[in-house]
Amino acid sequence: MSATPEAPLTVGFDLDMTLLDTRPGIRATYLALSAETGTVIDADLVVTRLGPPLLDELRNWFPEERVDAVAHRYRTLYVDHAFAPTVPLPGAHAAVEAVRAHGGRVAVITGKYEPNARLHLEHAGLHADAVVGDLWAETKGVALREHGATVYVGDHLGDIRGARHAGAVAVAVATGPYGADELRAAGADVVLPDLTAFPAWLAGHLARARGLGERA
Repeated sequence: MSATPEAPLTVGFDLDMTLLDTRPGIRATYLALSAETGTVIDADLVVTRLGPPLLDELRNWFPEERVDAVAHRYRTLYVDHAFAPTVPLPGAHAAVEAVRAHGGRVAVITGKYEPNARLHLEHAGLHADAVVGDLWAETKGVALREHGATVYVGDHLGDIRGARHAGAVAVAVATGPYGADELRAAGADVVLPDLTAFPAWLAGHLARARGLGERA
């Protein structure tokens, strides 16, 4: 899928470990949840496997009948503990600005609870034209299609699945739990070390797409 005059450029971005290093804030929130509930949670382990839905992670520490209530409490605690220690990853602002420089729109498609995702972006000074939360893997692909995204940038194997489901170019950044070789093996079309390499890649990608269009 490529941008056309009828379908302007829209680039989707994952949030955790793609745009933002949310590990310190997530760790702090899990420690607060552990202290409040009296349940031992290995917060250092949790932040090594970010990506899948919150409920999946909570099931490792709480019985099924408590998971929904604990998730609600986690999301409440998150507001008090997660934003201050979270920082943009290298190149995040420049990546977003690069999309806008090409006249494009930015859609943040994330597994995070949507209200907290919006607060994260506001705290980090990152503006998105659309934010959709509580999605994972193929369900991210549904949102990408709805927003007309032709590129999706993420750090997780689930993000690659989402891009594939949407027919979008799967751009992986090796800033999360997977290395470049694993991301390539999972089907990423492009693997970048981090977002600092994204503006140059995007410029080349769009130039190639224009060249193909002119020759068609």
